[in-house]
Amino acid sequence: MTQPTVLIVDDESAFCELCAMWLTKAGYQVETCGDGASAEAIFQSRQIDLVLHDLALPPSFRPEDGIALLPRYQDRPVIVITGHDDKPLAMQAIEAGAWDFIGKPVDPELLLVVLERALIKRRLTQEVERLQQNQSGSDDHLGLIGNSQAMADTRELIRRIAPTDVPVLIQGPSGTGKEVIANALHKHSLRQDGPFISVHCGAIPGELLESELFGYKRGAFTGADKDRKGLLAMAHQGTLFLDEIGEMPLNMQVKLLRVLQEGTYYPVGSREMESINFRLVSATNRILPEAIEQGIFRDDLYYRIKGLTLTTLPLKDRPSDIPVLIRYFLENIQQDGKTLPLDADAMHWFCHQPWPGNVRELRNILESAAAICLGQTITLQEIQLITGQGTSDKTTLLTGNESLDQQVSRLEIQLIKQALAQFQGNKTSAAEHLGLTRQGLLKKIQRYGIVTA
Repeated sequence: MTQPTVLIVDDESAFCELCAMWLTKAGYQVETCGDGASAEAIFQSRQIDLVLHDLALPPSFRPEDGIALLPRYQDRPVIVITGHDDKPLAMQAIEAGAWDFIGKPVDPELLLVVLERALIKRRLTQEVERLQQNQSGSDDHLGLIGNSQAMADTRELIRRIAPTDVPVLIQGPSGTGKEVIANALHKHSLRQDGPFISVHCGAIPGELLESELFGYKRGAFTGADKDRKGLLAMAHQGTLFLDEIGEMPLNMQVKLLRVLQEGTYYPVGSREMESINFRLVSATNRILPEAIEQGIFRDDLYYRIKGLTLTTLPLKDRPSDIPVLIRYFLENIQQDGKTLPLDADAMHWFCHQPWPGNVRELRNILESAAAICLGQTITLQEIQLITGQGTSDKTTLLTGNESLDQQVSRLEIQLIKQALAQFQGNKTSAAEHLGLTRQGLLKKIQRYGIVTA
């Protein structure tokens, strides 16, 4: 979790330094300044979570002028510092939007308690806003983002078939949102209060798939030291989503067919038949009729699971959905609590890519871009650093062998080295260029072990 950042606004530098020491030890990042203009500049250029604010600031030192500054901090909790424990003044500040107040001399333990309460309030407010945003749009787009005719047709079909119990087969390339459609079918079905159990048939080894689906009894095989409930039982009265069903081994296809036909199954190692009731939704990126001709998929199972068929299109065939998806993902990806838009060149780049990995690839690049963005807008240069397009050495940030954190760290090292070289080792100038404080840059240099002159 990102360390919360506190902005301390007080013209007494010794007080700022003392509070910064307390808060840094407690795990906060700290920004300090001594007047309202500097506070506003820092607030606009940094991600600030909490504000600790004196009211008597230069040039006027009038508390009412300090109170007038409070609305500038928008929805951030502001804790007002009162020099003489002036409660009437503090109450005026609270009426103007302050979250709480604390008097000088400040008790460090009390300060930490007040800040923690304010931080909890900030996080709860963010979560409520997120839930309200999700709820407000849930009935309109069913969780399927896009304004193309293909997406509109898919949403309409989901509304019609979701209330039925007919099996649904979702076909389409990987990364086109098949599980999102399955979730929408469940949430708008008569089984919406039941469980939604998702199983990726290609991710579970064939020899383990039976015990995962059907469960097992103690002693059924080596290592089965207790009874275990299977995924079929967990899906009872709900929806079972079998993703990439085309990868299911033939022997398991036979057993699944019996479950679908009879509504019963035997846990591994058991002679007692158990009944089950669920709605089946399947998905595949294979063309199942071709798989049947190849002898790797049973035709009787195919006709059992394809009660109704939904087809998802690759992203390249619905380009009008790309800007809508970008805005949606960036609002949800939020870096340090703020939404980072694309600049015009970056948006143009996104809208003119073939997207072989479809929506999943698009989101992955957006997440990486937001993570390494240094300014207020994601630029084409940052996209090119991630993908390797347009760079001289064609080095790509995204790899299959590194986590996102590892990739971001590698790019941070590269950017820091470039900035230090550009400014001949001047750390203050390099930090300003990178959008960091000098202290923040020094911490990164130390963390990554970057050798400087």
